[in-house]
Amino acid sequence: MPLKLSLKPGEKFVLNGAVVQNGDRRSVLLLQNKASVLRERDIMQEDEVTSPARHIYFPVMMMYLDEPGAARYHDEFVRRLSEFMGVISNPEIMADCVTISKHLLAREYYKALMLCRKLIEWEDERLRDVSASLPAG
Repeated sequence: MPLKLSLKPGEKFVLNGAVVQNGDRRSVLLLQNKASVLRERDIMQEDEVTSPARHIYFPVMMMYLDEPGAARYHDEFVRRLSEFMGVISNPEIMADCVTISKHLLAREYYKALMLCRKLIEWEDERLRDVSASLPAG
């Protein structure tokens, strides 16, 4: 089954390691075989790795984009996921962490990456709650 990408004008994405940019009109791209594709909005730069969940996301993203070199990022992923799981108590998020690890073992990097986004959203929500409860000043 082909992957259908609907692209906005000027939208960038990574396709098997190459950065590709759409032209000045909306377009649709059909990928007929397996490829590593990541939209610009899902690409994290190293300087954006500023929280524990993002420290999990980044090595998973690198494994997805560089599947032949995935082993280089595995130890960092294991260390960061272990640290994260050591300080959370939410059972749903804990289960997501286990599922992320299972996806990685099965080399289902994209599935793991999308679950990592859930960790980031959960973490961001917690940080907003903490910020809102701090006194102004």
